[in-house]
Amino acid sequence: MPTEGNRRPGDSHNDLSGSSRDVVQAGSVTGDIHFHRVAATEPSRPVPRQLPADVNTFVNRTAELGRLNAVLADRNARRSGAFVHTVAGTAGAGKTSLVLHWAHQVKDQFPDGQLFVDLRGYDPGDPVTAAQALQRFLRALGLAAAEVPQDVDDAAAMYRSLLADRRVLILLDNAATVSQVRPLLPGAGDSLVVITSRNRLASLSVRDGAQRITLGTLPGPEAVALLRAVTKGYRPEDDAAELAELARLCAHLPLALRIAAERAASHPHMRLDDLIGDLRDESALWDALSTGIDEEDEAIRSVFTWSYRALPAHSARLFRLLGLHPTGEFSLPVAAALGELPPSRTRRLLDDLVGAHLLEQTAPDRFQFHDLLRAYATDLVQAEESADQRQAARRRILSWYLHTADAAQSWLYPSEEHLPLPDPLPGITPLVFADYNAAVDWSEREHINFLPAVRDAARNGLDRTAWQLAALLWFARPPSSSERDWLELGRIGQEAAARQDDHGARCRLLINTSIAHRALNNFSEGLDALEQAVALARSSQNRVDEARALNLIGLIHLRRRELDLAESHFTHALSVFRDLGDSRRVATALSNIAGTRLSAGRLSEAASVIDEALAAQRALGSRGGEGNLLRIAAELRLEEGDTDAARRSIDEALDIALTLRDHTREGFWLLTLGDIQRGTARYGDALTSYQRSAMLHRRLGDRSREALAWRGTGLTYAALDRHDEAAAFHRRAAAAHRDLGDTWQLALELDHLATAVHAEDPGAARAHWAEALIHLSTYTDPRAASVRSRVEALVARSAER
Repeated sequence: MPTEGNRRPGDSHNDLSGSSRDVVQAGSVTGDIHFHRVAATEPSRPVPRQLPADVNTFVNRTAELGRLNAVLADRNARRSGAFVHTVAGTAGAGKTSLVLHWAHQVKDQFPDGQLFVDLRGYDPGDPVTAAQALQRFLRALGLAAAEVPQDVDDAAAMYRSLLADRRVLILLDNAATVSQVRPLLPGAGDSLVVITSRNRLASLSVRDGAQRITLGTLPGPEAVALLRAVTKGYRPEDDAAELAELARLCAHLPLALRIAAERAASHPHMRLDDLIGDLRDESALWDALSTGIDEEDEAIRSVFTWSYRALPAHSARLFRLLGLHPTGEFSLPVAAALGELPPSRTRRLLDDLVGAHLLEQTAPDRFQFHDLLRAYATDLVQAEESADQRQAARRRILSWYLHTADAAQSWLYPSEEHLPLPDPLPGITPLVFADYNAAVDWSEREHINFLPAVRDAARNGLDRTAWQLAALLWFARPPSSSERDWLELGRIGQEAAARQDDHGARCRLLINTSIAHRALNNFSEGLDALEQAVALARSSQNRVDEARALNLIGLIHLRRRELDLAESHFTHALSVFRDLGDSRRVATALSNIAGTRLSAGRLSEAASVIDEALAAQRALGSRGGEGNLLRIAAELRLEEGDTDAARRSIDEALDIALTLRDHTREGFWLLTLGDIQRGTARYGDALTSYQRSAMLHRRLGDRSREALAWRGTGLTYAALDRHDEAAAFHRRAAAAHRDLGDTWQLALELDHLATAVHAEDPGAARAHWAEALIHLSTYTDPRAASVRSRVEALVARSAER
């Protein structure tokens, strides 16, 4: 460790093997405890505030707002089960605007927050699935990424559990099918769900008791009022009859009305009658070309075209090219790449489109389409740009994403080898980042576009770009994201690499896939991916990739505590790395061997490797690798009883973590610091270290290490003779290890739990020890044998009493 190809820098085999935790004896209290255990293990529940901004110049819809208010009043009075309401209506009728405006008025009545998702049910691209929405909601409700179940039914069950005692407003926007929303409905509880859709979603009413509000077009006077509200201050008082005619041509649809009003406002000296004449001509053309679509759809298209044709040529071209972006949400630099224009010029064109109400600006440099407008832009680009021009535009987008992701990797994973890339296409200026935080900020903002971009490349025959982008995004994803998020990118990338018969690319992606599965405790899937990688590497005589895969197979065996198998694979990989003169990976394999031997309790053998590995990491200037070896050395010294040397090593390691601003390393290494502090009777300091470790690991989504922080807390409370509190922490840790299927850590936790409850409930303690022995029976290494022998003696003594 650091392990080859790890998702996070410094991520280890996650097997602390109970080393110092099992052999250090507690001393006496030396001072006051300033540790708030609730903050460490039961952080205050997050309150999501996901509502987009309220709609400007919202007018009318008083009857519908009254019905929504009545829904809430009824909900407050009855408080019996979750309420579901749908707002159905034609495209452009203002369903989202209505619901958002109402939600902002009532949000204070939902103290546990508001959840919002645009399901993109009618978007030209792929809709948001229920599984994807559940992942977002569960994280917003406080779950770490690793805690979110992969199965949609399991995730929905957890979602219902989290909402059972909360009062949350849930807005599900642009749903196309019942299957998109049903898993997102809470069960019992006091939450309220409002769904917008162009469909009636009738089965929600039948099966789930949903009530429906149907949103029609605006009545004539209200349509005129909306036109006046948008143009107020820009034009003199327009004639009411002319405004009524303009509203009629817009089919009284709010989206069309706003676009028409924006155009009128931007031409304050142009007679409204002339604008109406232009729109009437456009409408007549659409009537002639009508294919029998709804009157509202024809009106929408007429207004869109009327507004589009009024744009300057460059603005119009950028609008239609934006229809090629993989999603409806994009940044200024991406738009510049699409349009082959400098950012300053692109900004002016985007301002034109926002001013025409053809785009919405969501942040200083970010924009999004209404789904109808995106569909319109997609049609335009198909009609007005040649196939070669469209493909060239896609290549520009993807070139920008490739090279910007590569720049992000330089900050997020600076020690990892970069993928050889072609030069950026002419005119493409990828982003550069001033620091680590800037790279993370970009990754988090663009994360929504990563999978669609890879999918778009593969769909359009750009296989090399598809697998390259998938491989790059392994290192350029947000640090807070789950490995699960990358698996679909990896699958698409592997298929693209296979179509190119590129064994090296397939091997790279299989290796990353295995690491993702290992992080998710999918060990069988991880081994399957690595076996494929080994076969590919051997067929192409790529000894480096073969050794990398062998090293990773060793890590899976280590996670399973198959220590002999783990060391065998590490040793094989080490031999190859030495033959190839790959000093960085030699140091990695040595680190993994040292950790394996320490886990097994073979202290002298671990010590013989630590010094060599530490020297190798220092020679390479690998600060993270050096810190990890210092952590291993600290645990070894603690087991040997040299607490002063242990403390010096772990302090040096933590200084490295803080210098690197690396929370993964800091959180992991704080566990060892807490053990040392507990072993020297500095209980207050130990509790503080465990508290921060638990907090960091919860934020990072590492349930196993968070549970290890709970273990340390429990052992510290046991040393303080606060056995009830100790038992509570051990129970929580045992539950986490049981959920993760980690029988070794579960056995250790049951041992600690038995010790904590023995004085009050010897029968329960005996049961815990008996279960621990069952789990320990499969492990044969020296440490496991020692633990098993001790627990057997405890069971025997408890049976005699």
